[in-house]
Amino acid sequence: EIGVALLLFALGLEFSLKSLRSVWRVALVGTPIQMALTIVLGFGIGRWLGWASIPSLWFGAAISVSSTMVILKTLMNRGLLGTLSSRVMIGMLIVQDLALVPMLIVLPQLTQSSFHGLDLLLSLLKACLFLLAMWVVGMEWIPFLLRKVAGWKSRELFLLCITGLGLGIGYATYLFGLSFAFGAFVAGLVLSESDYGHQALSDILPLRDLFGLLFFVSVGMLLDPSFLWQHLGAVLAVTLAVSLGKGVLFALLTHWFHYGNVIPLAAGLGLFQIGEFSFVLARLGLEPKALS
Repeated sequence: EIGVALLLFALGLEFSLKSLRSVWRVALVGTPIQMALTIVLGFGIGRWLGWASIPSLWFGAAISVSSTMVILKTLMNRGLLGTLSSRVMIGMLIVQDLALVPMLIVLPQLTQSSFHGLDLLLSLLKACLFLLAMWVVGMEWIPFLLRKVAGWKSRELFLLCITGLGLGIGYATYLFGLSFAFGAFVAGLVLSESDYGHQALSDILPLRDLFGLLFFVSVGMLLDPSFLWQHLGAVLAVTLAVSLGKGVLFALLTHWFHYGNVIPLAAGLGLFQIGEFSFVLARLGLEPKALS
């Protein structure tokens, strides 16, 4: 959970509207279309596997996001950051990551047997009130606190302070009835607006990578080789359907938004996979028994 919270905290620190400006149409309009169509694809796959409607919906939501970490690492290693295709992919990934926040709020509400629209409205209202409170606190108190801590010229104390803020605000959100990861993301957004946002990000990255590594290790430990062997056909069929379906969707959407040459191919081959936050959604779905 700390790994997930730190991933979202760092994402909030890195978030910048500037990176969306040149590709805002495909990012802000194309990505919601892609996510909606992928949820439909996942729902269809779930129903084909004989699942009920709710698990199929959760499965569709889980496969609708791609991995920001994997793509950024791949682009950096290949020296492709800054190209138009990389900007298109990163723009779409940022919007996907942001869309995860309302999904973390809405999906658990849809799962409840006593669900009605008022519950959903209440959850969204609580999220908005929390965001407003965090913004007020973030603009006034957090920069003051960071200035004080930075004045003591202790890097260890500064790291401890920003980690405490990220995880502490996440826990406060959890007590407020919202997602722990959502609170960590909001904390990152608030910190990114301060004068110490860049320093906070550079200090938190090693910690994020360490706990992110533990997160991926824990996901790897969930793999049951005997289950995989018994259901090999279904696993391979689903993997192929998701990969092909998402790859074609991304390629067609970028082409539809008038990107030519190699960009639709790059988007399809880059973004066909599912992301680390797919496991976050899946884990959240286990709690109310929405997923078995």
